[in-house]
Amino acid sequence: MQSNEATTSMDVEAVVPSDFGTLPMKPKFEPLKAHEMSDGRVQFRKVNVPPHRYSPLKKSWMELYTPVYDQMKVDIRMNLKARRVELKTRVDTPDVSNLQKCADFVHAFMLGFDVIDAIALLRLDELYVESFEIKDVKTLRGEHLSRAIGRLSGKGGKTKFAIENATKTRIVIADTKIHILGSFRNIRVARDSLCNLILGSPAGKVYSKLRAVSARLAESL
Repeated sequence: MQSNEATTSMDVEAVVPSDFGTLPMKPKFEPLKAHEMSDGRVQFRKVNVPPHRYSPLKKSWMELYTPVYDQMKVDIRMNLKARRVELKTRVDTPDVSNLQKCADFVHAFMLGFDVIDAIALLRLDELYVESFEIKDVKTLRGEHLSRAIGRLSGKGGKTKFAIENATKTRIVIADTKIHILGSFRNIRVARDSLCNLILGSPAGKVYSKLRAVSARLAESL
């Protein structure tokens, strides 16, 4: 018994109503400039100059001025009467965040960082400066405080340089204040090492722990 099966096919036609024309072109807007994002208002930042950084600022002024004015397109001037550095946006400032980057750059220099180290704040986004005091970790007075500062620096700055190289950070020890420049994770590792030294750990023990943590960081990256 043979059965003949007839195959049926259904054609679907897309009917476009003749009432509608072509859709309008999507508008293209130019990106807003920095002065347009703030409704044309000029934005300012002011960074105070501590007395002990006044002479280094005069010596390194052009090294600060050139990247801020030429590369970041932000106006910068030194207010001699108020003893502070003033920054403001310009019409041709490409990004409104450049003003804050420049303020962080100048502030890092005032804390004691070299220009060649602080300028990384202008070029990289994930860099921060963290500051704390020795008394935040442990209350020390007199000779105990002096010995703690000596442990942080080491002979000829050996301990400080070892922590900087292992954690890829920069550290400034200014009396009882400590400033660390680096990424968030590296700052945490450097801060833990410095805190251990303040609490009395010998440098050799801190070195060995630092090597282990640095190896773990390298593996994770």
